[in-house]
Formats: sequence, C-alpha cells, structure tokens
Amino acid sequence: MQKKAPRRVKVCLPLAILAVSLTGCFGEEHGDLKEWMRENSEGLRGKIEAAPEVKTVEPFVYDAFAIPDPFDTAKMVLAKKGSGSSIAPNPDRPKEVLENYDLEKLRMVGVLQQGKVIQALINAPDRSLYRVKVGNYMGQNFGMVVSISETEVKLKEIVEDSGGDWVERETSLTLDEAEQKK
Repeated sequence: MQKKAPRRVKVCLPLAILAVSLTGCFGEEHGDLKEWMRENSEGLRGKIEAAPEVKTVEPFVYDAFAIPDPFDTAKMVLAKKGSGSSIAPNPDRPKEVLENYDLEKLRMVGVLQQGKVIQALINAPDRSLYRVKVGNYMGQNFGMVVSISETEVKLKEIVEDSGGDWVERETSLTLDEAEQKK
C-alpha cells in the first residue's frame, strides 16, 4: 500500500515559492526608485479646498393659471363673430385655371385689343398661354382683374388678416421686362 503525502507539504510549497519571489521586491535593487519618490513627495500634502458658499435662490411662484390662454379657440370664434366683415370670397363660384398658380409665378407677356375689349396674355408656369379680361380671376388669393393697360394688369385680392377678417388689397402684374424690349 502506498503512503499519501501529508497535506501540509502541498500547501507549504506554493507559500514558499511566493515568499521567495516577494523577497526580490524588498531588496536594495529598487533603491533609486524609492529615493526619487521620497524627493518628489516632500512638501506635498493633500489639501482640499473649501466648498463654495451656497447662494440662496428665492423661489419663483408661477401664477399663469390666472392669465387667459392666448391660444384659446373660443376666443378666436368670438372675435370673428364680432367683426361683421361683409367682404368674403364666394366659395360657390367655379375656380378659373389661373387661380391654381401663385400670382408671383404668373408673367404678363403681352396685350391684345379687339375693338374696345382689351385682354392680357398671361404665361403660366407650365408654359401655357392664357388670355384674361376684366372680371377674370387669377392667383391663389381670389384675385379679380379690375383693369388692364398696355403694361400691367391690376387685381383686387381678398385675403384673411391675422384677426380672421377678410380684407381687400390691390396688387398688379406688370409686363415682363424682356417682352417690353421687343
């Protein structure tokens, strides 16, 4: 029968190896490093600065619940009812072709006159040419042609202002400069 080695030997062997390897760290071999650390750490003391003084802030009381809401839709409806504006576009009137375009995109390129009737030639963004006379509509702001001269078409537009009321404004479409030179 074989004898088992005592358990002490198995535990002692790794401890002995550890002790031998640590003795190398405590020798005079690293003396220059220890001296450098001692020289550079002289006069160094841990110093913690005092915390800044806390300023007291006076609380703000939010009291906007007593102020009326500027975006309240009921307020806008009441304002519209009280305005009593008689100017409004006719929603039942059939739209004309030139009402599909912004007035800024339309160009006046010429004038035709047959007897006493004068008509303006309008070039649309899709390069189509249209004839308009007094009473026709053009532009997206319900613009009605009120007069036509050799150099411009005057319109009366109906637009909605910031208060929701319909107001009239006059605008014009002038003859394109390139066409004037021809």
